[in-house]
Amino acid sequence: MAKHLARTYSAELEGIRAKLIEIEVDLHVGIHAFNIVGLADKALNEARERVNSALKNSGIKPPSRENRKITVNLAPADIKKTGSQYDLAIALGYLLATQQIKECETKDKVFLGELALDGRLRPVRGALNIAQLASELGFSYLFLPAQNANEAAVVKSITVIPLESLQDAIDFLEERKVIKPEVFAPVAAEEILAPDFSEIKSQESAKRALTISASGSHNLLMVGPPGVGKSLLAQALIGILPELTEGEAIEITKIYSAAGLSPGGLINQRPFRSPHQTASPVAVVGGGSDPKPGEISLAHRGILFLDELPEFQRSVLESLREPLETGTIHVARAKGSLVFPAKFTLVAAMNPCPCGFFGDSERECRCSAYDILRYQKRISGPLLDRIDLQIKVPRIPIKELRKERVLESASPTIKRSVEAARKIQAKRLRHTKIRTNAEMSSRQIETMMNLDSAGEKFLETLDRSRLSPRGYYRLLKVARTIADLENKEKVLAEHLAEAFSYRLREEI
Repeated sequence: MAKHLARTYSAELEGIRAKLIEIEVDLHVGIHAFNIVGLADKALNEARERVNSALKNSGIKPPSRENRKITVNLAPADIKKTGSQYDLAIALGYLLATQQIKECETKDKVFLGELALDGRLRPVRGALNIAQLASELGFSYLFLPAQNANEAAVVKSITVIPLESLQDAIDFLEERKVIKPEVFAPVAAEEILAPDFSEIKSQESAKRALTISASGSHNLLMVGPPGVGKSLLAQALIGILPELTEGEAIEITKIYSAAGLSPGGLINQRPFRSPHQTASPVAVVGGGSDPKPGEISLAHRGILFLDELPEFQRSVLESLREPLETGTIHVARAKGSLVFPAKFTLVAAMNPCPCGFFGDSERECRCSAYDILRYQKRISGPLLDRIDLQIKVPRIPIKELRKERVLESASPTIKRSVEAARKIQAKRLRHTKIRTNAEMSSRQIETMMNLDSAGEKFLETLDRSRLSPRGYYRLLKVARTIADLENKEKVLAEHLAEAFSYRLREEI
């Protein structure tokens, strides 16, 4: 058999972005060798054994029986290749190079899938990400494991062929078998059980702050003694957030797919992530030797809830400063940096002191002034300055708790108000790339503020409030959201006063 060269295409994930990889398989007469070149990691180098066994167990002459030198090149060579998704493309490239299957056009096809030793295909990460890339580059077909097919079929401009095994791919390419292209079908996601607002007794000021937070995607800090309902309030917030748009659902699904957490279709609920206080910076921010999204990216377009905020490592808290400002996180690597999306709403809860009862009307605080100050200083000023709404959640008297519950559901009503406010923002911001008031730049908020004369006078009194420029603009964004909730075109002095009340604090 004459020397032959074959080309197939696959893809590499860098963060959540996919890059096209060209796979060249070349055969030479000589002592048998099977080499994979092009910055392949250990999992990819082990593809030799998986491909060899999968071919043998599929009834095909494997490379180990060929008295030939086989070279597999993954191009471009300067991109590090990781994972096992190249197995299918390498196996088909080998079969084309050895002419064990009839020649077929591969320029319009992308192949993904890890091979089991018996030739079955196992699922891979990033199916939706790679499907979008293939569509953008003009490919017509995407071949991948059946478990990943529904997710990839979200991209309607490319034909997704679901495969159960290597033999399915061979039979389809040789036109011996008809495989129907995958048609996207919504999947039932695991429902997040959010408490209804009617289940939370009293705490009306906290509920108001939650409504404002949901309407404009504003960060929120709740401070109060243990057991007053801070965590319950945070969980209830997810029940009043607006439904995901199709674009947001695709963004979130790409992140979860890259992290290996895809549900097998399009994610249709806003995420609620609540990492433990012992979480490492890599777990929260993302990265690692094989960089994956962290909790802040998994919370994209949803809620990142940090309970007992001062108990988190200082490095974790300070790493939140960049994404809270920009909506992205940059993870540095030796050959450049990766960018993960991180447009989340931070909701945090904390006690006012180590024992939790500083300022409590019912129980006496046992902490010294030094202990209280040291505990509160674990949250840096720059981080606090990025939190738009800072509220105290007081203890509820037993008498209030014993009152008869209101049975009608409150969350759906509040959710409608939130969605109406979001629609107003979407209309105002339709010519920009942002969606909520919290994302506006200082120039945008100055342009779109639309203050009345009383509001202008109110702002003139803020010089003595010691607000930073960042705090000033965040106050304006919150006031704009309050006006949107009331369907007011102009921002009134009362809106500014309420927004200002959420930034006033003599102590945390």
